[in-house]
Amino acid sequence: MTDAVLGIDVSKNTFDASLGAGCQQNGLNDMQKARWLSAPLAIAVTFIALDRQLAAEELKAIEVPGDRAFTESITAGPDGTLYLSSPASGGIARIKPGASKAEAWIAPGAFESRSTFGVFADAKSNTLWVCSNDVSSRGVAGPGSATSSHLKGFDLATGDGKISAQFPGKTNLCNDMTVASDGTVYVTNSLTPQILQLKPGTTALEVWVENQQFQPPSGAGLDGIAIGGDGNIYVNTFNGGGFFRVEVKGGMPGAVTKLETSRPLKLPDGLRQVSGESFFMAEGSGSLDRVTVDGDKVTVETLKDGLKEPTSVAKIGGTAWVAEGQLSHLFGAKDNGPPHLPFEIVPVAIGN
Repeated sequence: MTDAVLGIDVSKNTFDASLGAGCQQNGLNDMQKARWLSAPLAIAVTFIALDRQLAAEELKAIEVPGDRAFTESITAGPDGTLYLSSPASGGIARIKPGASKAEAWIAPGAFESRSTFGVFADAKSNTLWVCSNDVSSRGVAGPGSATSSHLKGFDLATGDGKISAQFPGKTNLCNDMTVASDGTVYVTNSLTPQILQLKPGTTALEVWVENQQFQPPSGAGLDGIAIGGDGNIYVNTFNGGGFFRVEVKGGMPGAVTKLETSRPLKLPDGLRQVSGESFFMAEGSGSLDRVTVDGDKVTVETLKDGLKEPTSVAKIGGTAWVAEGQLSHLFGAKDNGPPHLPFEIVPVAIGN
């Protein structure tokens, strides 16, 4: 076992090989040998812990300029660039590797977009997928004059618009998306209990699955979405606090199962796969979590709390970058007042 930070091999075999012979040469008994062998391991583990602590302390939050930033979603490109959306400002901002501030990239209203929500960088198709919604009825005008909800695809290199797919029906809110290995895009609808899909080479969204389990008693429903290592789709519901698995069989939806979480979820939002059936998830109540699925049970581990209404997360190397959206100060400004400035993308050291 080699520590990813220090490059030190801390495996049992390495210590036995390097020190065991010395123990035998000095005629040490079993207890003395155990103490001899445990000392360098303890020292190595201590240095590893200290190094990781220092690495976490060196990370600094990245500012998203402006008093209307309200980052709703974040995703990472293959080169480590972060891309941010905003229902208030619209368009897409980006943070290049090493930058201390976000910069404007795709102009507000570009490609007939409106308020921007979920974003997902798909390196395979060189596409930045973006949810665009008209939320003027919620008191947020956003840029432009486009109506309805759309899934937009922008060139990941140039930012040029290349795909636009309108949601069918009338009650829609394009929230977030994920992309399967065959290029199919799966996207959540927060106002109707639907997951939609856009197949490669098409421009028409289709309802993939609709299930009343996704419908909360009130407020926004489906939100975060990710594909597990088992090939199934996992989603959460924002106001409902639910976590679900949708079985995938040959690209078709199977059983929808509400999973049992180790603690109640409070405004679960952005969801990103880490590995297997382990995911990072933002909770709007203020935390970044690691959620791990085992059968029909989900273990929820809080990695960091005290965040300002986190909305989404993107992983780059050993760091999870969390967007502090503060959306209650946008959609509920009358009751909640102005946001806490500056808006920030907060780093959380999570190891490789």
